[in-house]
Amino acid sequence: MANEENKKANETVKAPETATAESTAPAGQQAPQPDPTALSIGDLKNLTTILDIASTRGAFKASEMAGVGYIYNKLQAFLAKVAPEGQQVGTPAAMPTEGK
Repeated sequence: MANEENKKANETVKAPETATAESTAPAGQQAPQPDPTALSIGDLKNLTTILDIASTRGAFKASEMAGVGYIYNKLQAFLAKVAPEGQQVGTPAAMPTEGK
């Protein structure tokens, strides 16, 4: 029996000539696909940055600023609750600057 095991260990296996991009997971188990419409914490941080930059550049009328500010403050409060300790919300690492 040991000789048969050695024979099997010494056999070479040929790879198929054409490779496929099929999953190696069993047919019943596929990796869960992320929801493309879901919002992440990073998305919300980017939204606060966009609101800040747009208001700085004058993209909103004066009558719209109250609503924009309300949403901005609400986002900031939410992010402050869920942000890990040691990270300060509202100060992105790299704020894009407008070239003038």
